[in-house]
Amino acid sequence: MKVKLFDEIHEKDLEQEINSFLSEGYEIIDIKYQVAVSVYAEEQIFCFSALIMYK
Repeated sequence: MKVKLFDEIHEKDLEQEINSFLSEGYEIIDIKYQVAVSVYAEEQIFCFSALIMYK
């Protein structure tokens, strides 16, 4: 088993990266998804991430 980690600022970028990876034809075991939000100088900063376990 192997893992691949994705981390993007925009959800559409994460979606595009994951879809590109999935198109390579790996056997997917599981996908874990997470969103984190923080505030810096009155600006919200989002972090969209996913961990894919595959063979």
